[in-house]
Formats: sequence, structure tokens, C-alpha cells
Amino acid sequence: MRDVYVLSGRWERARDDELFMLANRLQVPSYISLTTALAFYEATTQVQQDFVESIAVKRTKKVVTVARQFEYTKVAKELYFGFVKRNNYFIARPEKALLDALYIMTLGRYRLDVSSVDKAKFDVKLLKDFSKRFPEPTRRILKTLWQI
Repeated sequence: MRDVYVLSGRWERARDDELFMLANRLQVPSYISLTTALAFYEATTQVQQDFVESIAVKRTKKVVTVARQFEYTKVAKELYFGFVKRNNYFIARPEKALLDALYIMTLGRYRLDVSSVDKAKFDVKLLKDFSKRFPEPTRRILKTLWQI
């Protein structure tokens, strides 16, 4: 996306929903995921500041601004599912955000402190259903964490 301007004073006051909407528009298609989504759902105690993580199908890239960084991780089209539209942006369901993080961890390209994840925030049936579409290494990590 070209020619997008945000006044510098506006960055400090930007709400999550505004940042998420901008993230979706900077790379289309994409959805908010990984620790950004887990923190949004209060499913992790890990806190991220000044950057927003998304999943995309076009390419892995970073967009760096004065006050924020937007990170996009490419996944195969078969793994581009499990998100919902809230207000004016797309965000992964908590279960999908966790699976995205575990999957990218198996590729050696992501770190998630699994001890910070609140298991009570997830629908185990949905985790099982979504996990069937992921490679075996991702399912193995999930089984270790949840004994499912």
C-alpha cells in the first residue's frame, strides 16, 4: 500500500483497533495473529509494544514507521483460515493465533513463551479441529501442551 500518511502525534493515541485496521490494509490479504492476537484475547501474559504481527499469503515483510512496526509472516494458502472480522479488521481466533505461533516455531522463525499461555482461554474442540490442517510437528507440540 502506498501513500498512507499518519500524523506523528496520532501514533501515540492510536487504539488497537485502529492499528489492526491499518495492519490489514498495509498488506492485503492479511489478518492479525500470533502474540498480538493472543494478547488481544488476554490469552498470554506476554506483552508486545510498538509492533503488530499478522499472517499473510503474499510475502513475509516488515513495515517500519516512526512509532510502530508491522510484521507479516507468509503461510501457505491452506493455512490461511480461522480468522474473523471484528469492526473493520480481520483477526485470528485465539485457537488459530496459537496454532500459527506453534507452526512458525516449528520452522525456527518464531518464539512463543508457552508457559505464558492461559489454556482456559481456548476452545479445545476448535483447537483439535484447526490442528488437523497443520503439519505433524505443529500437532505434536500442541499434544505436548494440551495432552490432546
